[in-house]
Amino acid sequence: MHIHLLAVGERPPGWVHEGFAEYAQRLPMHCRLVLREIPAGRRVKGADIAKLVREEGERLLAAVPKGALIIALDRQGQPLSTEQLAAKLKTQLAQGQDMALLVGGPEGLPPECLARAHARWSLSLMTFAHPLIRVMVAEQFYRAWSILNNLPYHR
Repeated sequence: MHIHLLAVGERPPGWVHEGFAEYAQRLPMHCRLVLREIPAGRRVKGADIAKLVREEGERLLAAVPKGALIIALDRQGQPLSTEQLAAKLKTQLAQGQDMALLVGGPEGLPPECLARAHARWSLSLMTFAHPLIRVMVAEQFYRAWSILNNLPYHR
């Protein structure tokens, strides 16, 4: 099973790639976490933001692997504890179905992405810098995997 983190925005700071890689490489091959950066629209003065967000959503949905369970990361989604994430990960591992987690740009995900999602998860009611989400998701999936495998990391 692969967990595909599809995130709008390219070229985040180096520490984001380092943080993501640190946790992603800790996961075993049968629970691989893969990041795919989706080009963001250019937000220049006078840009049609609604159109940019719609186009970003189209690129996100086009990047979803066939048959993957689509999860929209959305502030208004279902909040999950780490233990609840571990239970969801256990189910997905048993089913062998890939997951695709969608992370929108500064304005979030367009309605088309939310409509296609099988679930909506919230990482917090707070707003985070979008590049930071990549590191947070990687760390939380490693933590969830650690719980499932009785590793001391979660203590």
